[in-house]
Formats: sequence, C-alpha cells, structure tokens
Amino acid sequence: MNLKMAARQGINGLYAITPDELNTAELLHKVRLALHGGARVLQYRNKSASPALKLQQAQALRQLTREFEATFIVNDDARLAAQVDADGVHLGGDDGSVAAARTLLGQTKIIGVSCYNRAPLAAEAEAQGADYVAFGAFFSSSVKPDAAKADAALLQTARSTLHVPIVAIGGITQQNGVALIAAGADALAVISALWNAADIQASAQEFSTLFSRT
Repeated sequence: MNLKMAARQGINGLYAITPDELNTAELLHKVRLALHGGARVLQYRNKSASPALKLQQAQALRQLTREFEATFIVNDDARLAAQVDADGVHLGGDDGSVAAARTLLGQTKIIGVSCYNRAPLAAEAEAQGADYVAFGAFFSSSVKPDAAKADAALLQTARSTLHVPIVAIGGITQQNGVALIAAGADALAVISALWNAADIQASAQEFSTLFSRT
C-alpha cells in the first residue's frame, strides 16, 4: 500500500470535530475521552481562539492523536497544519485551493474539501487531488444553522462516482447517522452530539459501533 492510499484509508468511522474550547486542559480532557471511545479522526477547529492559542492547542492535540494512532486534521489553515505536522487539512469554500495546500503540505498529507450539497464540486475536488470530500448539512445544525441542506440521495450518487472517502456532517446523531452510513458515508463528522453528551466516551463508542452494523 502506498502512502497516499494509506492516508485516504485514515478517513473513516467517527470523525470528531473539536468544540470552540479556550481552556486547553479541558479540550484535551474531552478529546482524550472521545479517542478512548473510538474516534478515528480528529479535526481541530476553533473559531474563537487567538493564533497563539491555536498553535498551542494544535501542538497538544497532535501529540495526543499520535498516542491513539488517530488521524489529525486541521480545519481551514494549511500553514498551521504544516507547522504542527498534522496528518492533513480540511478546506472550506474560502480556504484556498487544493493545489496551494498540496504545495505547502506535500504529497503524502491528507487534503479534505467541503462540498456542501454539490456533487459536481466533489468531482472537481477529487480531480484536483483532494483525498476526501465532505457533504452536509444533512440535518439541522446548531453550529451552522444556515448551512446548505444535503440528503442521503446525494451520498448514494457520490458513492457511485467518487473514488475518495466521503464524510457526512451536519446535525448527525447516533439515531440518524445509520442511514448516512448505509447511503455511502465512510465517516460521520460530529460536534454537538459528541461534546454535549453527558458521557463523551460512551457517545463516541455508540457512534463507532454504528459502522459495524452496516
């Protein structure tokens, strides 16, 4: 298996996206619980932190994800991903091109792209060298209440045409995630249903179990 294939295979299962937590110790505590529960991918996303705090948190999370052999992705910022030697970066619509991120990160790092509810955008991202694509929001999301809505039929179409892992995001819970996996999602990206749970580790375990049922 080459390094590129290995990287792409790292995008599967529960894809945990960090909350906007300014307390680094608390963030690490929560993430450790999620990783103990089986989260396979961790994306560092913090819209309220300063650049210095983002660097501190990303460095700490890079070390923690190595401990659990989990894939570590940085949201939006390819330079930060390179600085902390993350496994890759996730790009939104305004975060620059795949080509620019590839130049900065190199050929073996993972580049994911948000494709919202647009299958043609995913095909274009794959053609440009993206290693995975993300669709959503599939359900109402408190994190992005105005996000474009996607449906399971989009996953079925994408699964039949794309050759890269597919991530589903947006209001996903243990109850509604099963249908998305069945429709073709390789990973479920979760924020609220994971971090707002009374027991984060148990919630992560429940999400992880969904992938063995389909």
